[in-house]
Amino acid sequence: MTIKENLNEIKSQLPEHVSLVAVSKTKPISDLMEAYNAGQRIFGENKIQEMVDKWGTMPKDIQWHMIGHVQRNKVKYMAEFVNLIHGVDSFKLLKEIDKQAKKYNRAIDCLLQIKIAKEDSKFGISAEDAKMIISSDEFSELENIKIVGLMGMATFTDDMQQVESEFKYLKSAFTDLSKLNSENCELQTVSMGMSGDYQLAIDCGSNMIRVGSSIFGARNYN
Repeated sequence: MTIKENLNEIKSQLPEHVSLVAVSKTKPISDLMEAYNAGQRIFGENKIQEMVDKWGTMPKDIQWHMIGHVQRNKVKYMAEFVNLIHGVDSFKLLKEIDKQAKKYNRAIDCLLQIKIAKEDSKFGISAEDAKMIISSDEFSELENIKIVGLMGMATFTDDMQQVESEFKYLKSAFTDLSKLNSENCELQTVSMGMSGDYQLAIDCGSNMIRVGSSIFGARNYN
């Protein structure tokens, strides 16, 4: 199937309230343009330099999402244009995003990444830490970021019951933290679910899914 056919197939199954992030990391611009021409406008990258290069070349009505782990010293390269940063896992990173966004006189939307997987390799903070950040005086002083939701990555396993319990945990954390909404924190997005488990994620309350290989085919890391 072509990229366009894959996209149309996935979109035909999605409820209206669910956003589709096309995970385009490692893919050439020609593939992204095929998806763009099929109507896709949200693309997710996990390397800032690759995203910057694609942003410079591609149409300007695209929303760019940074879905990978973010190093603080790289934030400045994407601060001018990034629409949503998914993997915010520390207050220090939030402060850096705020500082860089200020230079462009804009506010950058962010998702707090909650660690829901059992694997050690997955980044993220606990729901308790997220609560402490959102409730802190220091956080309330940040004027150039907005926390708009939570993101989580489930354990890479065939045990779908485990994946389901992790998704449900993220959704309950979202419900709990939504009570703390303030000027720079208004939780609306639950970003969870990828190619292999997005249907389950939606059933568990996701309203943003990150899909790569089901759209673009297997990735080539060579």
